[in-house]
Amino acid sequence: MLKPFLALSAVTLFAIAAFTPTHAVIAGTMPQDAAQSPVASIPANNSKSTPASRERAKKIYAMDCALCHGDNGNGKTDLAKDMQLTMADWTDPKTLANRSDQELFNVIRNGKDKMPSEADSRAKNDEVWGLIAYIRGISKNQPAETAPKPADAPAPPADAPKPNR
Repeated sequence: MLKPFLALSAVTLFAIAAFTPTHAVIAGTMPQDAAQSPVASIPANNSKSTPASRERAKKIYAMDCALCHGDNGNGKTDLAKDMQLTMADWTDPKTLANRSDQELFNVIRNGKDKMPSEADSRAKNDEVWGLIAYIRGISKNQPAETAPKPADAPAPPADAPKPNR
């Protein structure tokens, strides 16, 4: 029951995105790969992180991103599998290490491949910047890998002589 609902939701979202005009974004810099993009330029990140902006980013992520990217950002969702998408695992810090915030802004705002764009009417520029911070924070919230503890030495047999000290 859930899979048909998710698939129908995704198709609807893609259809809406296809007919939503792309708005030009003003001011800022543009990464090289964005030169092919319909966005003229990417605005500078002038937003300040506040508890309210972080909560808003979390809500936008849950509403618009988690369906494919997963609640925890690992990209392992039924919808992604059904659509035969290979999603990046944002829980791994290496995944976004070589991607600039401006590049992520461009992908979110304009979409990429089967990913629909996040129209200006759904998220303002400051909210997209907050979403980028939220996505980058996903990997920081994962438990750090720790080296395995050395095995404890086995206890000596009960009848073994005690060492002299």
